[in-house]
Amino acid sequence: MPNIVELETERLILKQWKDSDYRVFTGMSSDPEVMRYYPSLMSRSESNEMADKIRSLISDKGWGFWAVEEKDDNKFIGFVGLHEPVPELSFSPCVEIGWRIRKEKWGKGFATEAAKEALNFAFEVLKLDKVYSFSTVKNQKSRAVMERLGMINTHKNFEHPEIPTDSPLRDHVLYEVRREQWYKTV
Repeated sequence: MPNIVELETERLILKQWKDSDYRVFTGMSSDPEVMRYYPSLMSRSESNEMADKIRSLISDKGWGFWAVEEKDDNKFIGFVGLHEPVPELSFSPCVEIGWRIRKEKWGKGFATEAAKEALNFAFEVLKLDKVYSFSTVKNQKSRAVMERLGMINTHKNFEHPEIPTDSPLRDHVLYEVRREQWYKTV
């Protein structure tokens, strides 16, 4: 079993999930604003199942969608990190960077700050050549984070295979950042 990586920024700690994070995550997963660009709200059991899976992947690899805490109060504000998405995507195998932050913490730069540290880890430690990020076309807030990270729109939109074919959320944008680009932006 690998060591579980923890990352730190000026204001945040990215770490393994704790049982106490699940309650807040369930609240996020059932919040219509937080879940606006996801196919549906999640029940408590669905949210817990997702958190269990994320936690297990971190235990197996040492990294993943880390739980994010603010340093000043050590409270869970969401997740940010790296993940190997479903193999059915045309650009798989790959590593994506993603995030989901509590609504009360939006607009404070937390997703960008944590994602920068996760990208540093991806390029410095994992030695990846590139990292992708994707979201439904309409999710302008996530796209703005991708752009603040120096990620480039590939203009290779795709239909996400895990979203129902009749859903307006199925069409996704695909952003990427390559190692050499990343070192020019940091």
